[in-house]
Amino acid sequence: MTEQDHAAAIAVLNDACRAEPGAGWMLTPGVRALSLADQASAFAAVTRFADFSEDNDPYAERDFGAVTVGRARLFWKIDYYDLDLCMASPDPADPAVTKRVLTLMLAEEY
Repeated sequence: MTEQDHAAAIAVLNDACRAEPGAGWMLTPGVRALSLADQASAFAAVTRFADFSEDNDPYAERDFGAVTVGRARLFWKIDYYDLDLCMASPDPADPAVTKRVLTLMLAEEY
């Protein structure tokens, strides 16, 4: 598999992770403190996010983004862990050995 194919496989899996709020998503205390309506708006913004560029996605894995909900600026980031969530995944393109965790945070929590 070429490096480009590897990144494309990771991107597809990351898109699937973003499409399912709650499944492997972690919310920081700042996000949890938002109103339920703002949380729902943030989830929708993350699932719809498509503004990937060389600046925010240099490896073409679609693993980071920034959205604005009301006055709040939020970042989301996907990390790749082994199945026990103890170490980095040996191969983020292989869902059989990888658990994805999407962290949604207020920009000031970064």
